[in-house]
Amino acid sequence: MPTTRPQSTKDSLAQRLAAHARAAWPQLTDLHIRHRGAFAYIDGELADGEILKLMRLRYAGSASSWGFAPYYASSDRYEDSILPTGGFAGTPENALDCAGQLHLTALDT
Repeated sequence: MPTTRPQSTKDSLAQRLAAHARAAWPQLTDLHIRHRGAFAYIDGELADGEILKLMRLRYAGSASSWGFAPYYASSDRYEDSILPTGGFAGTPENALDCAGQLHLTALDT
């Protein structure tokens, strides 16, 4: 399995996540994505400038399928997890929705 992604895959990931965040997660004013090896780390920025660690995605050889690991502040770790769709890998949008449910829904209350 490739550990690095082509630039086109990195660009596609950023575009897909940004579009989905605008449509589904208005609490996020921006996403910050950094790449390291097979991983993409995604942080969300709130209107007040606060940065939240959201998730880590693992490149699975396709721009449409990524392994998912949400960030848990309690352990200061990313932990591989199953998506609500039932698999360990899924679309970036599915992963963002899962991380958003974990980290952003409490902000609405």
